[in-house]
Amino acid sequence: MYSLSVSRSFVAQHHLTVPDPGPEGEVHSHHFTVEATFEGPTLDEYGYLLDIEAVEAAMDDTIARFRDELLNELPTFEGANPSAEHLARNVGDELLARVDASNATGLTVAVREDDVATAAHTRDL
Repeated sequence: MYSLSVSRSFVAQHHLTVPDPGPEGEVHSHHFTVEATFEGPTLDEYGYLLDIEAVEAAMDDTIARFRDELLNELPTFEGANPSAEHLARNVGDELLARVDASNATGLTVAVREDDVATAAHTRDL
């Protein structure tokens, strides 16, 4: 199995919308680091799982949608608690809309929130 990972860091704000969120219910910022890892059993004719430059460009475009934003106000979080888990899924959705991942069979997006915790979303492709 081969894998290709690309990561980017950014700052965004959110407030949790769960019952009794404590201080997390107030708008606050986090330094997020997002790592997307594509996996697949074979390489293409050039010896790539995916074109790394295409993945980097897709990641840059994707992260630009979240950087310096209040996540709660983005349409992708409508009706959802803006958790790191939901952010991971949303980043994966955005990446897959921007990059040709036809040679990959899996994608994991891990979101590190500050230096405290990491949440991830994994999907088969």
